[in-house]
Amino acid sequence: MELSVNHLLGIKYLTLKDIELIFETADHFKEVINRPIKKVPTLRDITIANIFFENSTRTKLSFELAQKRLSADVISFSAAQSSVKKGETLIDTVNNILAMKVDMVVMRHAHPGAAHFLSKNVTASIINAGDGAHEHPTQALLDSFSIRQKLGEIAGKKVVIVGDVLHSRVALSNIYALQMQGAEVKVCGPKTLIPKHIESLGVKVESNLIKALEWCDVANMLRVQNERMELNYFPSTREYAKQYGVTKEILNSLNKEIVIMHPGPINRGVEITTDVADSKQSVILDQVENGVAIRMAVIYLLAGKLK
Repeated sequence: MELSVNHLLGIKYLTLKDIELIFETADHFKEVINRPIKKVPTLRDITIANIFFENSTRTKLSFELAQKRLSADVISFSAAQSSVKKGETLIDTVNNILAMKVDMVVMRHAHPGAAHFLSKNVTASIINAGDGAHEHPTQALLDSFSIRQKLGEIAGKKVVIVGDVLHSRVALSNIYALQMQGAEVKVCGPKTLIPKHIESLGVKVESNLIKALEWCDVANMLRVQNERMELNYFPSTREYAKQYGVTKEILNSLNKEIVIMHPGPINRGVEITTDVADSKQSVILDQVENGVAIRMAVIYLLAGKLK
């Protein structure tokens, strides 16, 4: 079997079979990365460029580790130290990198649609590592993979995404991925941080955090993305934490155990407290480990389609 796409630009371009194939492949690679020798020679003839026009720690490290585990040659590029600062266009920048015989590009960019635009203008395979507040497909895949690992399956599960949904690329990718796999999705947060037409995606809105947590099997907690905000969307961080922050007391008051997720980085004491982040209900560190396996799977499957 092979993927139906030549690039990973967003979840909405994948089929359910694609997602299942990525998960099957990730299961294999998860076993690989837990061996004493964590490397396989699978992609020794592939060169991958990581091009990040926005800051990233987890995603960038996770992609680099995945690539090195597959024995690919890796070059990393930071826009802050590049000719982009001198006015070079995105296509010229990437074409110069491709002239060095690069096969695949992993790109994060502040503008929605940047990865899609690039895929139409260059010959390499493109993986979207986040484009503005649009999509972050590998994060959604690793989130679904982590839910499957914890709860056995995703179909029929209830997932609430809590927090700054308006500015989140993670939220949109998760909504597409979860619904495709048969989960029910709600969003919860201040009205100012919920997109106006989100219900058109088949997502219900719940403004009360306790009601949302009592309804769900999984709560995916998003941080407030202050770097994307030009306005004040709520009175204060303290007020936000009081209304939408999950504490151990809140978890203990529920009539069931729910799974707590977070795409990182965590603002401890705002969206979740330290004792929630480090509790047995949290799968945050599992998400980090699964991220490497999922990214190995995506890179491996796309590399198999390179001419």
